[in-house]
Amino acid sequence: MRKITIVGGGQSGLQVALGLLQKGYKVRVVQNRTAEEVAAGRVLSSQCMFANAVQHERDLGIDFWSDSCPPVEGISFSVPHPELPGQKAIDWVGRLDRNAYSVDQRVKIPRWLAEFEAAGGDLVIADAGVAELEAYAGEDDLVLVASGKGEIGRMFERDAAKSPFDRPQRALALTYVTGMTPRPEHSAVSFNLIPGVGEYFVFPALTTTGPCEIMVMEGVPGGPMDCWAEVKTPEEHLAKSKWIVDTFLPWEAERCRDIALTDDNGILAGRFAPTVRQPVATLPSGRKVLGLADAVCLNDPITGQGSNNAAKAAAIYLRRILAQEDRPFDGVWMQGTFDAYWDYAQWVVRWTNMMLMPPPSFVLEIMGSAQAFPALAQRIANGFDDPRDFFPWFADPAEAGAYLGQLRAA
Repeated sequence: MRKITIVGGGQSGLQVALGLLQKGYKVRVVQNRTAEEVAAGRVLSSQCMFANAVQHERDLGIDFWSDSCPPVEGISFSVPHPELPGQKAIDWVGRLDRNAYSVDQRVKIPRWLAEFEAAGGDLVIADAGVAELEAYAGEDDLVLVASGKGEIGRMFERDAAKSPFDRPQRALALTYVTGMTPRPEHSAVSFNLIPGVGEYFVFPALTTTGPCEIMVMEGVPGGPMDCWAEVKTPEEHLAKSKWIVDTFLPWEAERCRDIALTDDNGILAGRFAPTVRQPVATLPSGRKVLGLADAVCLNDPITGQGSNNAAKAAAIYLRRILAQEDRPFDGVWMQGTFDAYWDYAQWVVRWTNMMLMPPPSFVLEIMGSAQAFPALAQRIANGFDDPRDFFPWFADPAEAGAYLGQLRAA
């Protein structure tokens, strides 16, 4: 029986672990918090998982929430008018072909940890450093690192060729709330772009207290939405969130008149540099370990791809592990496994990094044209499920012009 250790019990680590247990592997998961600590702790992310990512969970029989989680049925996009206060210069909505769902990881991870232990997995609650990785690598056939923090995160060298930014591009904040007025047509990720200031998007979710909405704020560093340093309490965090929508997005402020925090831990603020890392790290002994998901490919949340990438990376890694059968998990196999994921992830990284930059004129034309062409709005919306569909037409002015020309002709 092959033995595998996974350091990090989040979306990707537990998805791989549960899949391996189903195939008869002996699996150890190492993480530094118990299920109870995760459930009672601060929110971890703003996860909105689109249909392809959710399908990977369903394939393993571990999607326990789609029947109870409020669905996300579309993507709306708005830009305030620069000369008419309170008006929109761009405003459209595209329906998703299949619903998306957002389940608070404080709900998901404890359930998955329970499933993991019930299936015979070995759960170790401990901090893991290089010494622990050495021990695991000496005992087991493969060690996956699905945690990018601390000593082990620094083992994976930044890949400068794949990482154009060396510093954070946004000041980030999350606010989980109840009492928000729903969109009148259907549910959606309501995405608002405020030129030169930042982005605000909001969508329905399921949290520890039931249905909620997740407000996500992305401020350009040094701008008015980069405003979280002096916020100290949950009440101040909620007040600052309301100030942002009151100041820049009056149509969103109308929905927020009666909001309240889901709980005092339903808030988060921080910043990080989007980074792709070399996927294989060599321990002092010469043994190698393989990075997984955010540990080696960390995107800004502006395109909502974090949990989606994690689920898709986990599916690819699981498939590659099973296909290897009894052959060694050597450095060549490790690099090939990441490369198989990068065949997909490179397009997510490219699209996300584009969205962090001031949009070129042809992208503005695309986003504005979606008001006139419902098929374009729908294509953009469904690109969140598979960002490969944005290329080449969303990244090349000639391709964009040709595509818009086809839409106009039709």
